[in-house]
Amino acid sequence: MCGIFGIVTTEEGPLGDLLTAAGRRLSYRGYDSVGCATIGADGVVDLRKDVGKVDEVATRHNFAAMRGRRGIVQLRWATFGHPSQANAQPHLDSDGDLVGAHNGNVVNNVELRQQFIAEGLTVRSANDGESCVHAVERYVDRGHDMVTAIRRAYADLEGDYAFVIAATREDCLYAIKKGSGLVVGLIDGATCISSDLPSILPLTRRIVRVQDGEIVTLWPDRIELRRVADGALVQREPEWVTESMDAAAKGGYTHFMLKEIHEQPQVARELLHLLDASADVAAMVERMRAARHLYLLGCGTSYHACILGAVYMARLAGRAAIPILAPQFLPQYGPAVGPEDVGVFVSQSGETKDVLDALALAQGKGMTVLGLVNVIGSTLMRESAVHLPLTCGYEISVPATKTFTNQVVAFLYLALRMGGHPTAPLAALPDLMDRTLAAIEPQVTALAPALVAQQDLYCLGYGLTYPIALEGALKLKEITYAHCEGMLSTEFKHGPLSAVRDDYPVLFVAGPEDVPRLVSGINETTCRGGRAIAIGQEDARLRANAHDLIVLPDADALFNPLLAVLPLQCLAYEISVARGFDPDFPRNLSKTLTVD
Repeated sequence: MCGIFGIVTTEEGPLGDLLTAAGRRLSYRGYDSVGCATIGADGVVDLRKDVGKVDEVATRHNFAAMRGRRGIVQLRWATFGHPSQANAQPHLDSDGDLVGAHNGNVVNNVELRQQFIAEGLTVRSANDGESCVHAVERYVDRGHDMVTAIRRAYADLEGDYAFVIAATREDCLYAIKKGSGLVVGLIDGATCISSDLPSILPLTRRIVRVQDGEIVTLWPDRIELRRVADGALVQREPEWVTESMDAAAKGGYTHFMLKEIHEQPQVARELLHLLDASADVAAMVERMRAARHLYLLGCGTSYHACILGAVYMARLAGRAAIPILAPQFLPQYGPAVGPEDVGVFVSQSGETKDVLDALALAQGKGMTVLGLVNVIGSTLMRESAVHLPLTCGYEISVPATKTFTNQVVAFLYLALRMGGHPTAPLAALPDLMDRTLAAIEPQVTALAPALVAQQDLYCLGYGLTYPIALEGALKLKEITYAHCEGMLSTEFKHGPLSAVRDDYPVLFVAGPEDVPRLVSGINETTCRGGRAIAIGQEDARLRANAHDLIVLPDADALFNPLLAVLPLQCLAYEISVARGFDPDFPRNLSKTLTVD
């Protein structure tokens, strides 16, 4: 999840410090490289970029000396191409007449690069931001004006992205939006554009929000919006923003965790687009099919995704997969594994030591190592024979939310491919997640006060929802500091049922296929005075037997776990805030664990 900022000014002057400051304000998004480009009145481009943090790169390449009338700064979170100076943005076209940068993922990047090379364009990187520039360049070379060239490029670029581009012979910037954020700032003597508000607010509070399928042209004294579809002008009045910098960085949400919960439909949408276009999916599926034994390895939240992945593999591909906590892999399976075996290693950071220790053992035994990882350039990515990026961008809140969702989406996609099933139905999933978030908000808000004082509770699931129960319990433990135990619902009667007393809360995550089994567990709780809280689709049996029902939209049983996790995340968040805790930074915990 990259960050971009561009500005057009009336007079030529020092832009380096202004662009560097804008980059700093975007740095909360997470990034691996930084670049600045300025264009003077003479049309000369000054491009400086490198791997590293904003201030490090700015000092190393003397951004402070950069001057011009137009400027672009970009912070890159790698998806296509390793972190490197060549892959850092902005990028030039073949002749240096265009310069641009993007935010998001162009999922047909590999195919486009092959086309550009065949057409004789100069391709200098593996980065999809460069593909945005060349996609415009080839239409400019055919005689089209910039707006027409960008409109045509829009049709060629698949995925979710926003990009900004400048032609050296003109005095404006152009930008286009397709999925990723884009907002214009109106300043006395200048206009600016950014992927989000924090980089703009110190300069102006007068903004225009660009919508999907729109092109905006920025001159120092005005902007022009047009629709991509037909080139028609769009009239939109500016608005005045009153948000603080902190609130803007959080997208208007109170905490990053809440923001990231609500980002899950979009990051799932972006991942599905990427998987549809990725040649690495077929390579990974081929290795998984050929495995003697297939292991799915992770820790914490990633392990819960592995359990659900194993259920998907069995149901959809008839393939047994063994989910295992990474540190337990060595004593439990280490002596028995060999070159015929395959491990899918799952990690948000790609640097978790427990996972890397298991990886080292696997490599020592000759196992094939595959990776699901969010951080491109991480150790796990580099050590994997094949890897799939999770495309979640930077997850600031310590409790994992959107990375869990995309790990599960990736496993579901792989299972469908392994079983020879179409993946097209997955396109409906992000919209279902959006509907779920809207539907559950008032229900969770109403329920949370009844649980704020509880120090012990259980979260139970079965089949596809068992790993969701584990994940929900982990979220409650992480940020509310209450003890919540996740468990297979049928195991509850084998001992833990003794904990139930008057008003004791037990959460039941009910998949549509498993309601009769869950109803039995619900009654084992309620007849002992406990409070049964069901999470599932509207069902008369759940209504009749549980005290509370958080209703999910009707969906395929395969999608249900990805919807059911959302109210559990939101419930944990609401209770944490009500208790006066910071859900983004719970005590004693770290995002990446690099010790045993």
